[in-house]
Amino acid sequence: MSDYGSDIGDVDALVALGQALVEAILEHQPIALIHKMVADGAPLWYQDHEGTSALHAAAYTEKEELIRYLIDQGALWNAVDSLHNTAGDIVLSMNNETCYNIIRDAGIRSELLLTLLSSRSPPATSSLSMVLRATDTTAAGSQAAFLSSKLKFVKDENGQEICLLKISDEEEVGVMMGWERGIMQETVKRLCDDHEDLGEGFKVLNVGFGLGIIDGFFQALSTPPSLHVIIEPHPGVLAHMRDLGWYDKPNVKILEGKWQDFVESEELLGIGGFDVVYTDTFSEDYKDLHEFFGHVPDLLAGPESRFGFFNGLGATNALFYDVYTRVSDLHLADVGIDIEWTDVDVFEGGEDRWGETREYFAQRFYRLPVGKMRAIA
Repeated sequence: MSDYGSDIGDVDALVALGQALVEAILEHQPIALIHKMVADGAPLWYQDHEGTSALHAAAYTEKEELIRYLIDQGALWNAVDSLHNTAGDIVLSMNNETCYNIIRDAGIRSELLLTLLSSRSPPATSSLSMVLRATDTTAAGSQAAFLSSKLKFVKDENGQEICLLKISDEEEVGVMMGWERGIMQETVKRLCDDHEDLGEGFKVLNVGFGLGIIDGFFQALSTPPSLHVIIEPHPGVLAHMRDLGWYDKPNVKILEGKWQDFVESEELLGIGGFDVVYTDTFSEDYKDLHEFFGHVPDLLAGPESRFGFFNGLGATNALFYDVYTRVSDLHLADVGIDIEWTDVDVFEGGEDRWGETREYFAQRFYRLPVGKMRAIA
C-alpha cells in the first residue's frame, strides 16, 4: 500500500474512533470506558455530520466529571455544531450553571493564555477569534477589507439609520444600525453623569465614529465638551461626517486614520488627558482592543476620568460573549482600571429591530462597561 493509502486508512481509523467516542458518551457509558477510548487515541477534535463533538455529547449528559475530564484532555471549549451551538450553549439551555461555568472558565483560561502568547513572537491567534471570523463572511470580518469597502448611509422602512456595506453588485448588508441608540445614550449617561462639575474643561475622546450616535449624545450634553476628538479611519465614514457638518462643529477635532496612528502622538498625549475615553472600532478583534486597553491609563486625565467601549465581541453567542466580557474585565484590571458593568435590555424595542441587516448582537442583555482608574491606597 502506498503512503497515501496508508494516510487515508489512518484518517478513517481516527474518524471511526471519534464517532465511537461520541456515541459512547451519548449512551452514558461508564467514564472508565471513556478514559480508555481517549487513551487509545479517540480524537477529541472529531465532530460528526451534525457537528457534535465529544464535549457537545458530554454537555447533553450534564456530567460534570466527564466535562472536566474532556477539557483537561484538550477538548475544544469553543467548537460549534451545525447550529453554531457550543457545548456551553447546550448546558446553558438546560439551566445547568455548574457545567456552564466549567466550560466558560476553560474559555477564559484559554483566551488569557493566548493573549499572553500573542505578546511574544510570532503572535498567537485566538482560537475564539478564528471561530468568529469563520462565521462572518462579510467584509466586516477583516479590517483591511472593511476599510477598502464602499459604504452607503440610509434609513430603513422604520426610519432607523443604517450603514450598508457593499458585498457585490447585487448584495448589500447592514453593518451599523440605529438600534444602538439606547445603548449609546445609557453609555454617555454613565460616562458623563457628573461632567458639569468639570465646567468648561470637559474633554472627550471617541475612537470610531460609525453612525455618529454616541458623538451626537456627547454634543447634546448640557455642558458640551470643550474638546471633542474623534478618530475615524474609513474614507466613506469621513465623507459622511463632512456631509453632516462634523468638520465645522466648534471644539470638535477629527483625526483621520486608525487609532494606532495617533495613540502615542503629541496630538493626543499633548492634550494632557481626557475626562472620557470611548472606543468602538469596527472590524478589529480582541487582540486590537486589548492593545488599546494598555494605552488607556495614559489617555485619561486622572482617577475621576472614565473609560468605556462597545462590548460587542462574540455577541452572537452567549458563551463567547460571556468569555470576552470576563476576559476584558481581567485585562483592564491588569492596567489598573476597574469596570462597573450594567445590563441593558436590548430587546425592549422588539426583536424586529434588525430589518435586512447583518445581525451582530443576539443577546438579550448588553453588558455596558464603565471603567475608572483604580485609586492608589
